[in-house]
Amino acid sequence: MSKYYDNLNKLRKEYFNVLSPVFPEWLLDYIDTPEIQRLSGISMVCGTDYSKIYNYKAFNSTLDHSVGVALIIWNFTKNKKQTLAGLFHDIATPTFKHCIDFMNGDSEHQESTEERTEEIIKNSKTIMNLLNRDGIMLKEVSDYHIYPIADNDTPRLSADRFEYNFSNGLFLYNAWNLDEILKYYNDITVLKNEDGVEELGFKTPQICKEYLHAVLNICANYDDDNMRTVMQFFADIVKSMNVKGYITVDDLYELSEEDVINKILNCNDTYIRESFNKFQNATSVYGSEMPVNNKYCISVKGKKRYIVPLTYNDGKAYRINQIDETAQNEVQNYMNLKRNKYTGFDFEFKPYCF
Repeated sequence: MSKYYDNLNKLRKEYFNVLSPVFPEWLLDYIDTPEIQRLSGISMVCGTDYSKIYNYKAFNSTLDHSVGVALIIWNFTKNKKQTLAGLFHDIATPTFKHCIDFMNGDSEHQESTEERTEEIIKNSKTIMNLLNRDGIMLKEVSDYHIYPIADNDTPRLSADRFEYNFSNGLFLYNAWNLDEILKYYNDITVLKNEDGVEELGFKTPQICKEYLHAVLNICANYDDDNMRTVMQFFADIVKSMNVKGYITVDDLYELSEEDVINKILNCNDTYIRESFNKFQNATSVYGSEMPVNNKYCISVKGKKRYIVPLTYNDGKAYRINQIDETAQNEVQNYMNLKRNKYTGFDFEFKPYCF
């Protein structure tokens, strides 16, 4: 195998074995490249690992997520180009992931950082040599959006959306165990959706309904008050570091999260350093319908991340909420979840501006 695979813990290997019972060894050369290995230092949960508000039992890296996405695509397509597009889809992910989208003013769509994907692949001699070896062109792997099994629009089910909910639920939120993931995964097949496009979906309506219930509970974490506040704080602290010249935008695409945090904790600016210490010691987020003075106070919307899967029923594919009233109510209740207009921490911090 490879150093990456050999160093995986038992649960991660078992999880990967569910996604693809045979690990495609040809993929390991790509996984071991520096550009992909950089993702091992970037968390899937956007800075929340470094807050006392959260108490995760493990670290779910963007590297492991990318490998998981590739394995799902390989399992259902056996297509190298699609599989590599899945592996590369987060290669341009910056430190603290979507917090940098927040910094760029893109909190709702969280796509502003994807533009470097082709550039990073093209500038990697190692990856380009591997692609040339395998007879694959750059344009065939630099945009996973062109492959609907890999990615599609919310709330459709794709390998990307499937994987991060599986792995976050398993390794971080304790939302399901490996046997439950196996039950859901073994019921998946490739269906044709309402637009006649291939999409991953369930063979069995009851299993689909159970999956919907579990996944919506996980998705509720992604734009709640805690998550939005932590992500915006990281956006503001990184922006302040950049304004003062302690970090460059390029650093965010080259350094690990630990490296950047060390820069924050050791920078010469007392205000930045002490504000970050206060953040690290904060154990709660406040919510308000009105602005709060003399405290860190934000008002940002998050991205609604959710899935309404297809299921096979009476010889045709339907969204589960089209054929099941309970599922319809669950989706509606999720969409109606109330978020506070203003949130923040119980200390004052105003980011530096250019």
